[in-house]
Amino acid sequence: MRVAYLGPPGTFSEEAVGRCDLCQGAERRDYPSFADIYDAVLKGEVDAGLLPIENSLEGSIAATLDLLVHRPGLRIRREVLLPIRQNLLVRPGTSLDQVKAVLSHPQPLGQCAGWLRRHLPGVPHEVMPSTAEAARQAAGRAGAAAIGSRAGAERYGLEVLQEGIEDGDANVTRFVLVMRDDEGPTGRDRTSIAFTLDRDRPGGLYEVMGVFATRGINLSRIESRPNKQAMGHYIFFLDFEGHRHEPRCAEAIAGVLERVHALHLLGSYPRSGPA
Repeated sequence: MRVAYLGPPGTFSEEAVGRCDLCQGAERRDYPSFADIYDAVLKGEVDAGLLPIENSLEGSIAATLDLLVHRPGLRIRREVLLPIRQNLLVRPGTSLDQVKAVLSHPQPLGQCAGWLRRHLPGVPHEVMPSTAEAARQAAGRAGAAAIGSRAGAERYGLEVLQEGIEDGDANVTRFVLVMRDDEGPTGRDRTSIAFTLDRDRPGGLYEVMGVFATRGINLSRIESRPNKQAMGHYIFFLDFEGHRHEPRCAEAIAGVLERVHALHLLGSYPRSGPA
């Protein structure tokens, strides 16, 4: 099995691959962006791709949601919850007052925004494709610090100047493994869908919620994203407990289909345990 993840090696994404049961013993291939990972699975270069979909501090990863809807052909096969510990990584011997730039992916920069304001006010931030790439570049630049993992520090010869700089103790990222198809019911599943509504029909979202409420199906997540076509047009993303092949869930999906303009089935997969 070949699995794609956001590289270079040393990212939190690579760490999450190691926590996925389907990825044990798999060949790992790193790619420079989420879109490249997704395309690699669609083209058959790899069998699966691991993508972050939401973070407990920063919310959903818009790029992943957009890929799932606007590039149909893949489904979520697994979810992985990874506790995230962000660290300030520097070249050995660098002190905090010598840091002149902070490098990282946008998500870690957002997760550590409060700490950065308090301890490195006025120091510019530079957006990198990944935490590992930030660490790689910081290793070659005097005065540059990266935000990332201990694994990234070890791989690129950096030291941890400050540990745990995220703005919350419960910092967890949820990853999803995307493949050509999902699996049958396990008895402890989650299903993800996305849909658009007819804007001229009032109460549409209320009706969709009622489809699940009347069947006693718990909703674990709902949010909206612009549909990229016109202002005021949105795609709604919804997660619910249960597998799409279970009778009451299949009935609910059929009920949603009757009430929406378009429906995207993103996959049914086993729910992950606590991070």
